[in-house]
Amino acid sequence: MMKTVTVSVLGAAGFVGGELIRLLQGHRHVQLVDVTSRARAGQPIGRTIPSLRHFPETGRKRFVAMESMQPVDIVFSCLPGGALPGMLEQIRGKARRIINLAGDFRLRDPELVAKHYPQTAALGMPADARYLIPEFWQAEYADAPLLNLPGCMAIATFYSLYPLVARGLVESDIVAEAKTGSSGSGKESAEHPAERGHNYRPYKLSGHRHEPEIVEALAEHAGQRVDLRFSAGSLDSPRGISVSSFFTLREGVQELDVRKAFMSAYGNTRFIRYLGPAQGPWNMPMLKTVVGSNAVEIATDTVGRRCTVVSALDNLIKGAAGQAIQAMNLAEGFDEAEGLAYGGMWP
Repeated sequence: MMKTVTVSVLGAAGFVGGELIRLLQGHRHVQLVDVTSRARAGQPIGRTIPSLRHFPETGRKRFVAMESMQPVDIVFSCLPGGALPGMLEQIRGKARRIINLAGDFRLRDPELVAKHYPQTAALGMPADARYLIPEFWQAEYADAPLLNLPGCMAIATFYSLYPLVARGLVESDIVAEAKTGSSGSGKESAEHPAERGHNYRPYKLSGHRHEPEIVEALAEHAGQRVDLRFSAGSLDSPRGISVSSFFTLREGVQELDVRKAFMSAYGNTRFIRYLGPAQGPWNMPMLKTVVGSNAVEIATDTVGRRCTVVSALDNLIKGAAGQAIQAMNLAEGFDEAEGLAYGGMWP
């Protein structure tokens, strides 16, 4: 008999919540029970998320207030940052596992938590919170009641740096520039399309909260702390992230060593595709080849000791909703790719 889990989605009226519901329609082991939205309780989902009206049963389903949510196996929290900490104990009573897509419990350093996530700092870090990068799944996570996923730009940067940092091939000073589509700002963004269209605008040259997240994740998984300068900018695109990372290789490291590091790290992964050395524009990570999928593309360019790594992913899927389903699949013993068999949307 096929195992089935019951799930609900909190804060489902936003871009990430809508994408998560859409992807769950293709998951054979999931029964969607409730979707919550305080502002839209009682309204049909398809009215708020137009793409879901093509799934008639789900499109007619109505948002409920969180207080009315029924008990389920898993709750996906797409609540805005700062909302979950104050509701956590209430939600724990509704589910045996919470998969959190917001940033509330990503950082572990108390000073950094206080700086970037004051609501979390005020209420305290839950002892059972686990920060999960799906490709670094460990058996101990299977019973974790609170799984917290990386930020979209943070994970795109982490994937591009991890293989080289883990092998000690990189000087510690790294510069990473992330460029993100407008959906990364959420539905409540105050930026007008006339300002974003036909434009590129760096919006956070320093001090982005994803910077310490990347440093902490590399220290945990690659065993090395790096000196990272991270900046973020706004792309004239609805979705997708492209990250370019620049650094100096250690003395004696060759281009072959770079390739071996990426192939060794990601050769057996389901969703990370190393394209090899950059060989013209069509062998480079692009938004159009990853948007609509749970894939990550990575390419490298090595000239002497100078190395550039480019990565691309869909911020709403691999950076959020798809990553959450991937985490659920691993935690529940399903095939890692269940519900995620979507390719890019070329051209």
